[in-house]
Amino acid sequence: MQSQAGHNMAKWIHRFLTAGSVLLGTLIPLPAMAADPALMQVLELNLNTLWVALAAALVFFMQAGFALLESGMSRAKNAVNVMMKNYMDVCLGSLIYWLLGYGIMFGENLSGFIGLSHFALTDVAAWDYSLLLFQMMFAATAVTICSGAMAERTKYDAYLLAACGITAFIYPVFGSWAWGGLYGGHGWLAELGFIDFAGSTVVHSVGAWCALAGVIILGPRTGRFSREDGSAREIPGHNLSLVALGGFILWLGWFGFNGGSTLAASADIGLILLNTQLAAAAGAVGALLFCRATRQPVLLTSTINGSLAGLVGVTAGCATMTPEFAALTGLVAGAIAVYGSRWLQRRRLDDVVGAIPVHGFAGAWGTVAAGVFVRDDLFNWGQLAVQMVGVLSAFLWAFPTALLLFFLIDRLLGLRASTQHEQQGLDYTEHDEVGYPEFHQHVTFHKES
Repeated sequence: MQSQAGHNMAKWIHRFLTAGSVLLGTLIPLPAMAADPALMQVLELNLNTLWVALAAALVFFMQAGFALLESGMSRAKNAVNVMMKNYMDVCLGSLIYWLLGYGIMFGENLSGFIGLSHFALTDVAAWDYSLLLFQMMFAATAVTICSGAMAERTKYDAYLLAACGITAFIYPVFGSWAWGGLYGGHGWLAELGFIDFAGSTVVHSVGAWCALAGVIILGPRTGRFSREDGSAREIPGHNLSLVALGGFILWLGWFGFNGGSTLAASADIGLILLNTQLAAAAGAVGALLFCRATRQPVLLTSTINGSLAGLVGVTAGCATMTPEFAALTGLVAGAIAVYGSRWLQRRRLDDVVGAIPVHGFAGAWGTVAAGVFVRDDLFNWGQLAVQMVGVLSAFLWAFPTALLLFFLIDRLLGLRASTQHEQQGLDYTEHDEVGYPEFHQHVTFHKES
């Protein structure tokens, strides 16, 4: 029996070593592989595809982070509604972006303004499928920014219609200016030398300017501002633990967001991920220092938004900055996020989760910083001018276009839920269910006829 057991163990060890040698043979460019360029090319494509697929999964996981953070910052009676919007952002966004958005953003772009090919992508090279998947996750991220800002008073169907418009047209058109021309031609901003490696402006600011338009058309939540003097009244979220968990998940997903934008399993990923980590950490510290300097309470929500602002800020320049400037970018972005929230409140603009300062203001700052802190070319004023053109053009495109979209939806369908529905909670009035049924077991709801 013992000899049989020893024989079996030896057999399994042999199999393990054989499998290990095969795996190493696929990862290490042995002389035989180096002598065959075609084989090396296939190996490189496989490794790049594996990395981009993993990065796409991490970016997809960010939707869970957004859902938890936004739900936690909202009241319990709207928890399901917020989750539903985040869930459907991915579902509808993926289909719409595949059908229209990807072609507009990356298709043949001879004009410099819009892509005109590769709609409903099928029967193409294997790498194109990987790129479509990765960029599909970016599109879902952009539109989800609107969800948090417009939470707790938006009709579900109207929101989904707006999300389709943003994913199909507003986001990909600007994307074609900065990143377009994959299948011919170039975007006009790309021709100028605009730097936005992973989308501080292309993804985050564009999404935030759309959110700003939605907030303006909607108006504030009932009771958010005093009728007498216009002062802001706090409406706390129902679960700060969800907010913290969502923040951690978003931070994790950002390693795929920024690192995957290399579109290659290269050694450059190390610096990109280090810069991402430093900026996120510095963003939280920036929020802390700003709160202390202005004698404001150091809130959990402000701290987490500070780290997210740091992540947004460094997204443009994470591949072209050295670590000290990445940390500086994140530090300033964290302070901007806290100040930006107060600035919006003074103008009676009700952004439930602080999405506009985190993604819009910090994204604009990060895009400018990406031009100022270019490694080996610091403070190039020509590059700074190009960055300013990109930031301004993003606002001038996304904000008025989204304002028109939300205005038309409001006129045709109605964008805002009724006051009665807002008071009862959108979980029940929009979805006929509640996230926390034990909270409502003694409450009778009455829907409008």
